[in-house]
Amino acid sequence: MSDRTPVLVGVGQASERLGEPGYRGLSPVELGAEAARRALADSGADPTALAARVDLVAAVRQFEASAPGAVAPLGASDNVPRSIAARVGADPRIAVLAVVGGQTPQALVTEAAGRIAAGEIDVALLVGAEAMSTARHLLTAVAEDERPDWSEHVGGQLDDRGLGLETFIVPEQVEHDVLAPVVQYALFEHARRSRLGLDREAYRHDMAALFAPFTEVAAKHPHAAAPTVRGVDELGTPAADNRPITDPYLRFLVSRDQVNQGAAVVLAAADTARELGVPDDRWVHLHGHADLVEPPLLDRADLGTSPAAATAVRRALDQAGIGPDDLATIDLYSCFPIAVRVVTDPLGLAADDPRGLTLTGGLPFFGGPGNDYSMHAIADTVTALRARPGTFGLVGANGGAIHKYSAGVYSTLPAPWRPGDDDAAQAEVDALHAREAPGKVARADGAATVETYTVEYGRDGRPYGAAVVGRRHDDGRRFLARVAPDDATTLDAFATTDPLGRAVTVTSGEKGNRVAA
Repeated sequence: MSDRTPVLVGVGQASERLGEPGYRGLSPVELGAEAARRALADSGADPTALAARVDLVAAVRQFEASAPGAVAPLGASDNVPRSIAARVGADPRIAVLAVVGGQTPQALVTEAAGRIAAGEIDVALLVGAEAMSTARHLLTAVAEDERPDWSEHVGGQLDDRGLGLETFIVPEQVEHDVLAPVVQYALFEHARRSRLGLDREAYRHDMAALFAPFTEVAAKHPHAAAPTVRGVDELGTPAADNRPITDPYLRFLVSRDQVNQGAAVVLAAADTARELGVPDDRWVHLHGHADLVEPPLLDRADLGTSPAAATAVRRALDQAGIGPDDLATIDLYSCFPIAVRVVTDPLGLAADDPRGLTLTGGLPFFGGPGNDYSMHAIADTVTALRARPGTFGLVGANGGAIHKYSAGVYSTLPAPWRPGDDDAAQAEVDALHAREAPGKVARADGAATVETYTVEYGRDGRPYGAAVVGRRHDDGRRFLARVAPDDATTLDAFATTDPLGRAVTVTSGEKGNRVAA
């Protein structure tokens, strides 16, 4: 094994829940620093000496800085990675603020490993944190003059990589207000339901059966935001505390973002790890990796699948020289059920796989700390593999509306650094979509069919809107549309009967396309 072989040497997690003993109301930077301290100590080396050798600190972008024009209501650091670094005694040459997306923790691990192997850096600290629960509490329950100011002016070098939303936000989706994840993912769910030939009740049971085992994992996790076991019936049945959000989603089936959680990972070159005294039994290696992207929503072949996600996982497994059956642990990004299914369906993984599909409990139950969830998944994977030396673990990290997917395969078994071949894999994904996607139009008129849809519900349980992906009858091309705000008849029909495959009339206008039953 080369002295430049990258190894994961430390992981750490931090969290707090409102009203519980020890709650301090930490800011995101403070939670990130706490996770980083734990990761440095987890290495088994002198944490002060290890921190002093950190060359690169990369921070996952917080949700409050993940949209155009977003404002942090309580203030924020102008250099998050350096704010965290200073708190743990690190003074890195390189500070990075990553792009938007839940794929970034795994993508940052892969990038840092490659930079270590190339001799650019010796030690990297990757960290992310959110304090959305605390922020909401302070904004709603604390007088303005008593709220803390989380602003920090640190300055210094910062590689701010921007939002990276080019394929997340396209004009058709802006015009038709198909931007919220809970809307886009609902469209994907019904596309999958259509392919499977399930009615709405059966599909809701399918989603609940997938997530019920996740709740059992979350109930045992010390950092889970909602550590409560819930059965299939409870997850899949509308109730006062499980109201409809967007069809087919009930509240328990979607990511929980009101959390206070942070996680961190430390990587080092093998020779540096030895020099600093990191014990061999702390070392975990990245055996396989891949980072791929999907085209915008209307340019995809099948809206109920993700060739990028499936291909990324397969490529990572192939690079590691193993198959799905060889995995001891699995953690698949689970903001919504479809994010899990786009991997389990093509790989043949069952919802009740005895290995489980999550180590944390998943985003609806463990918690969805913005873009940083998979840093927790990586931390739990490293811990689990150390307890089972020689086994393999998979982390699947998803960003946007299944736009970007990063996969990593880990083991304590030594492995040389292997650069990926993402360009070739991406070409395969792009060619598939170019070959099989039906084409699209911005303006549509005439007879059409509903390919997929969602109905949006208010807190009172009443439907207030519906979005549609339709196909024109004359040429089969796709379009986005909405039910007109004053068309109560069509909205009621979509809410009370199954619109999949239904013939509709589409009319274009200044405000986009409108469908009517």
